[in-house]
Amino acid sequence: MPFERFVESGRIAYVSDGSHKGKLVSIVDIIDQNRVLVDGPQSNIPRGEMRLSQLHLTKFRLRFPYTGSTKVVRKAWEAAKLDEKWAETMWAKKVENKKKRAAMSDFDRFKLGKARQIRNKIRTDCFFRLKKNIRIKKNTKASGKPVPAKKP
Repeated sequence: MPFERFVESGRIAYVSDGSHKGKLVSIVDIIDQNRVLVDGPQSNIPRGEMRLSQLHLTKFRLRFPYTGSTKVVRKAWEAAKLDEKWAETMWAKKVENKKKRAAMSDFDRFKLGKARQIRNKIRTDCFFRLKKNIRIKKNTKASGKPVPAKKP
């Protein structure tokens, strides 16, 4: 089956546009092919309609009765420990890193660049040291005497 994430009651979605951008909501009901009824009890989003173009479906799904109340959605959300599961995903970590980068000052970006330069220099030195050790091991005989390297 090519698709694994369907628009269905209980599906958790990430809001990608609008005033609630960056928050999680649960789909409670499907209004039509373009709009759904959502509720976000943990992210302080009141029950209301959203366009599907504003949502990105996640792999999480809650089990609650069809068109359950906000109280029912909140209980299912807490029982599934959804906030903890979401925080562990790569998607959430990337969103956090994006927020951190956006909040960086000019000096923070400068310090980050310098740290990367130092890291890359250490990495390059280590790479060439290992490469040299491998070349020396290949060019030694069983007696331990080095064999002159062949010229290309």
